[in-house]
Amino acid sequence: MKEILSKDNKLIKYISKLQTSAKFRREEGCFIAEGLRVCVEAALSNAKVLSVLVTDNALQRHSEELKPLLDCAEEVYLTSEKAMSAACDTKSPQGVICVIKTLDNIIDLDTINNKYILLENVQDPSNLGTILRTADALGINGVIMTSDCCDVYSPKVCRGAMGALYRVPFMIIDNAPSFIKEFNLKGKSFAAVVKDAYSVTDADFSSNVLVAVGNEGNGLTKETIEACTSKITIKMCNNAESLNASIAASILMWEMIK
Repeated sequence: MKEILSKDNKLIKYISKLQTSAKFRREEGCFIAEGLRVCVEAALSNAKVLSVLVTDNALQRHSEELKPLLDCAEEVYLTSEKAMSAACDTKSPQGVICVIKTLDNIIDLDTINNKYILLENVQDPSNLGTILRTADALGINGVIMTSDCCDVYSPKVCRGAMGALYRVPFMIIDNAPSFIKEFNLKGKSFAAVVKDAYSVTDADFSSNVLVAVGNEGNGLTKETIEACTSKITIKMCNNAESLNASIAASILMWEMIK
């Protein structure tokens, strides 16, 4: 096992840049997972782990849990606490971080009776992470994101998804209306809106189904709403006007699969 003692180490600087730059992640074709559970889940989900950095303290405390990760990684580095802190995005690192090759979770749109969620311009990484985690828990067949959504490989998304990022098939598209119109040839699409729509509890989610959820502040674009075959809404009581994007998406996904 190699050692990294200095925060000025070349790999530490490389990881720091991957943490902060979506452009650099795309160019390098890899991303960062941080924390014991998220890193170990990468190994258990057969993601390609390029490098693992682990502190002596983490190694002593979690040797059994770390074994699958250390066994599958191409390179393992015993790292000082100071160097680990410099590499990590969190304020209180757990002493484990890894570099992972970008994933190949391809959505097969030709299969039948599948449920998909489409996200248009969702900007909050915490929302995206929660949506992926919920999609994983409920067995949603895929998450489709427009290219103006926040980066699916950002550190906050990776942490928030709690391993779901490795398992949930996802696709990044340039144009939601065009994609939806093509999908309509194989199934039904629903635009989630605030008003002037029937309740999600009355929707027929049999056969191939796609539900589109929009930006946190502005919702779906007019063009995307018009491309969908139907409009649905989550009926709310009292003076509530809208829901957090991840909460709304979670309710919609639950209705899709129940």
